[in-house]
Amino acid sequence: MKKVFFKVVLFVLLVLTSCQKEEKQDPFKISTNRIGALTNEIKVRQLDSLFANDSISKTRTGDQFLKNIKEIEVYEKGGAKLLILEAYDETDPNSKIASIQIIDPRYKTDLGLSTESLFKDITDHYTVSKINNTLSTAVVFVDSIQAYFAIDKKELSQEFQHSTDIKITTKDIPNSAKIKHFWIDWSTHK
Repeated sequence: MKKVFFKVVLFVLLVLTSCQKEEKQDPFKISTNRIGALTNEIKVRQLDSLFANDSISKTRTGDQFLKNIKEIEVYEKGGAKLLILEAYDETDPNSKIASIQIIDPRYKTDLGLSTESLFKDITDHYTVSKINNTLSTAVVFVDSIQAYFAIDKKELSQEFQHSTDIKITTKDIPNSAKIKHFWIDWSTHK
């Protein structure tokens, strides 16, 4: 009887210990399919409870000729903007999150990549999957962390600043180039 009681107590302690470890998860850690407590399985209707200590603002952008995109902005109680979320279907409360723009520099990957990082931080720790040349930015994709980054073309040499036809490679972006925008894309895992 004592052995059974001891095993039950031990089991309960193990369960409580594992639950406590889950609660101590870093709220600013970016990992595969997760940003803090936000995962790629969370539905729009769950955001209020997930960010209960923060403020959520839902906005619509676009016009009558373009599809409206609902952005869900997450703010700290003090007013600092943390994240901008976009759902697959803005009209469906059961829709999941498709992409997240990281605003607050406290959000970091395991290797310390954040909105305050430089291009060198990306290439030192990750493999660049591709680079798109847009009107004002070089968009750098890192598939291994489901991320893409905008680098202002003002950071590049003059030849790239006024053309979208020239292919940009990692060698064309200076190590000191700052990240202008940082997104996580979960749309490929719908």
